[in-house]
Amino acid sequence: MDPIQRERSRVDTVADVTDTVMWFRRDLRTSDHPALLAAVAGADGGSVLPLFVLDDHLLTPAGAPRTAWLFRSLRALSASLDGALLVRRGDPVDVVPAVAAEVGASHVHVSADAGPYGRRRDAAVAKALVADGRSLVATGSPYAIGPGTVVKKDGSPFAVFTPFSRAWGEIGAPRPARDLPDDVRWVRRLAGVGVPEDPDLGTVTLPPVGEEAARQRFGEFLDAVDAYDELRDRPDRPGTSQLSAHLKYGEVHPRTLVEALRGSTSPGARTFRTELVWREFYADVLWHRPETAREYYRPELRTMRFDHGPATDEQVQAWKAGRTGFPFVDAGMRQLAAEGWIHNRLRMVVASFLVKDLHVDWPVGARHFMQALRDGDLASNNHGWQWTAGTGTDASPFFRVFNPITQGQKFDPDGAYVRKYVPELAHLAGKAAHTPWDAAGGYDHGYPEPIVDHKEERVEALDRYAEARGR
Repeated sequence: MDPIQRERSRVDTVADVTDTVMWFRRDLRTSDHPALLAAVAGADGGSVLPLFVLDDHLLTPAGAPRTAWLFRSLRALSASLDGALLVRRGDPVDVVPAVAAEVGASHVHVSADAGPYGRRRDAAVAKALVADGRSLVATGSPYAIGPGTVVKKDGSPFAVFTPFSRAWGEIGAPRPARDLPDDVRWVRRLAGVGVPEDPDLGTVTLPPVGEEAARQRFGEFLDAVDAYDELRDRPDRPGTSQLSAHLKYGEVHPRTLVEALRGSTSPGARTFRTELVWREFYADVLWHRPETAREYYRPELRTMRFDHGPATDEQVQAWKAGRTGFPFVDAGMRQLAAEGWIHNRLRMVVASFLVKDLHVDWPVGARHFMQALRDGDLASNNHGWQWTAGTGTDASPFFRVFNPITQGQKFDPDGAYVRKYVPELAHLAGKAAHTPWDAAGGYDHGYPEPIVDHKEERVEALDRYAEARGR
């Protein structure tokens, strides 16, 4: 039994208190929030102290888009709490027990964290609270069904998505939590550091942030969800939900989304629900195999030869800058740089290009994405990269090499997506935007020529794969 579960069992034996602490993390909302409701109930008529801890262990590796989103979300949360959110900075192992002591709270309430660092941190905080005669109480998680819950009949974890999805559906997501009472009293007497100013975003533009923005965005998406299965692979069309960052920070809970889809039978609704389950699957994989955040889930390709050195570094920089000479790849990387977000179809295409055309190991790309994305989620991001690299669960076989030209022609058939993000090709009409080398004046506005020959690099990638497999 882990420390949180052990301390949860002590809740009924601890004397009633007038104040409780609600420690927010990846649950920056007030609706459909079991942990917040538990904190309110635990206050027994007293007050609730809403707390957020600025943890440099998480902030330091986060890029500007993710950090700015967090800070804006905290401001929105504080406004919804009538300005009562207390923000402190430091190691949660020190900060959380100190805050609990300041208000005399016996219980600190949280939504359980399923990530490797979060689990270690929470165990350490629980231990520190116990030493002070207090307890950490975990209720709910950022997922519709908590990671580690969906297992095979023999109790072992799933390694393949389809049977996991089937078992997930048999359990079923619970109904959303009831609304927060109107008469909650918030503790306001403690001093904090406040929410910092946003980091410099450069040219990145973020959409509206916060619980209300998430609710509005989902409402707009629901009006078009029936077409999701047809449009979700089209980066030139507004066919995706754009909810990933809202889900990342818990501005909306996936249980809320599943509930809104309950009874919907259109192919689009079913497909979107399946995409939500993919998010739950990757979180479950990370729960059971935390080392796969950094290491290969499948070790078979550990001997694969990858390129290194100054020439490779230059190619990686061209990839990051959207200057590879392959329009669809470059459009995706420039969207990432401009918005802190990249369409899922492009995530696969640009990942395949880095790993299989430039022969660079997937962690290089995964780290860049975590720096550049506003929705950077360790489980989804790194396992998504492993999927493309052929090293993860349900992996796309390494020998499936995305053709960056035909992918563009298929999913951006009129070239609109390329022209939007690669203005040097805006003068090329229709599909010509994907093949400037075939168009008269295709390079007139400074677009670079391809940095590699895709056909040659595909053969090279397959040769290296055969070598790694011993064939």
